[in-house]
Amino acid sequence: MFRLLHRTYSSKPGTAVLYLMALASAVLLNLCFPIAGPAPVWRSYLGFVGAWPLLLALAGRAPERPRFLWESWLMGWCFGASWYAMNCYWIYRTMNVYGKLSVPISATILFLFSTIMGLGYAVFGVLIGFLCKRTRGMAVPLTVAPMLWVSVDLWSQYVFRVPWDLLGYSQVGDFFLIWLAPWTGVNGITFVLIAVNSLLAAGTLIDRVRWLVPAGLALSIALFAGNLFHAQPAATGAVALLLQENLDVQRNNDWDGFVRDPQTGQQRAEWDVNTERFVQASKQNCTSYIAGIPETGSPVVTPSCSAQAPSIIVWPEAPSSFREASPRFQSMVRGLTQATGAGAMIGNVAVDGRGRSANLYNAASVFAPDGRFVGRYAKIHLVPWGEYISYKRVFFFVHGLTRNARRFTHGWLRPVFLMHGHSYGVFICYESIFGDEVRQFVKNGAEVLVNISDDGWYGDTSAPWQHLNMARMRAIENRRWLLCDTNTGVTAAIDPWGRVTQSAPRHIFTSLAVRYGFREDLTFYTLHGDLFAFLCAGISLGALAIHYRVFHSRVT
Repeated sequence: MFRLLHRTYSSKPGTAVLYLMALASAVLLNLCFPIAGPAPVWRSYLGFVGAWPLLLALAGRAPERPRFLWESWLMGWCFGASWYAMNCYWIYRTMNVYGKLSVPISATILFLFSTIMGLGYAVFGVLIGFLCKRTRGMAVPLTVAPMLWVSVDLWSQYVFRVPWDLLGYSQVGDFFLIWLAPWTGVNGITFVLIAVNSLLAAGTLIDRVRWLVPAGLALSIALFAGNLFHAQPAATGAVALLLQENLDVQRNNDWDGFVRDPQTGQQRAEWDVNTERFVQASKQNCTSYIAGIPETGSPVVTPSCSAQAPSIIVWPEAPSSFREASPRFQSMVRGLTQATGAGAMIGNVAVDGRGRSANLYNAASVFAPDGRFVGRYAKIHLVPWGEYISYKRVFFFVHGLTRNARRFTHGWLRPVFLMHGHSYGVFICYESIFGDEVRQFVKNGAEVLVNISDDGWYGDTSAPWQHLNMARMRAIENRRWLLCDTNTGVTAAIDPWGRVTQSAPRHIFTSLAVRYGFREDLTFYTLHGDLFAFLCAGISLGALAIHYRVFHSRVT
């Protein structure tokens, strides 16, 4: 492979070949992640070599080529837009199936999303090209490349606000690399992956350091071997009951009619039938579970049950008729908590105020073991088109995936809640992709993290599995147990090393009793957030500034 790549560059590849190499990297790096189910372990290895063709295409061209910088920009954008289109293909299905938008409009939304998100890698491409042109070489661009890549990811997080599936997530199961996350966050793992790719590119392009290719390959294999190692079992001391409601997101779940009770055969209020089923399933303290991630062949375990009762009951974000201020809702939760002695976190809609001035929140309402309402967490990071309409004047034809899409207001606070002497932090749905925000719950005192989510909008696409891996990284970064409770799956307990210890099958109504533990220590990442990524951005800017000045002084 090395000789083939070296011969390709010795023969000065044409423009079409360069763009094909950028596309090849988009395909290879997409394969690192789940596609329509859990990704096999072996595919995570592609993260160590997948950016190799892109870096060769960017750094291996002669700087004298016509329109060199424009070509660098376009190759970077070609890679980025293609990667996002493949990785986030589920956007099309969600908009078409659940948003009821036409095929052309759904495809246009995916195209626009990929085009915009790809701009970050267009910037990466043109900056690599800039360094190549200024230094007349490859060493400096390939040295700075890992820091530039992390800087682009940081830009996506704070400018585009969608840091979805950063490259480091592909190694969430690597025992060696995840030790970086409590210090650097996921960005540190991304840095290592691109550094290995840069070594391979340097060995391919520079004759005097050809040894970097076998060295880089050996290093990548050694680091990948961390997927075969496992940490010691994490300590547990408590039980939580996670309800998987499995409500159809396309159905009206107001429950204001009458249905036949499957137990008695009598006509009863739909609210009563459904909530009694939920309450009964929530009174379990021992359930069968999958000892790992669903759909990976992990064994199903039927434990010998103990008398330990759950300390907390969690109901997910779901398209239910639950309203925080509803007397019948509060009465139901009060009865559940008093019967079990457990606290409760229930996904629902909360309202402050009245009439047109009322604020509507996607919330997790928290109740003490005696049924008292303790408080709520109101979701801060709302989902575009799911909970609010981005650029309403442009997308006037989009009515949102939910009937409340135009009405939700975001929250402001990240409270923690005390239950049985321990503190919990709860966040909602895709907020789990924002590492710098989730850490603030732990910094505020949370000993356990809870993520409630409705992944029913994604169907059987890659998104639920991608979402799970990003939640796993949050557990690793903060060294906390994370209880992941979803409407349709994946419902699971995740330990402080990111391992899924217990889970439930997807697309069924069930409850899952999971064991978990508490931690009070604070990691460097919890305390300082994305400091490593900002350092990478600062060094990258410094390198760019220095080489611009050097070039400018030579010209003048």
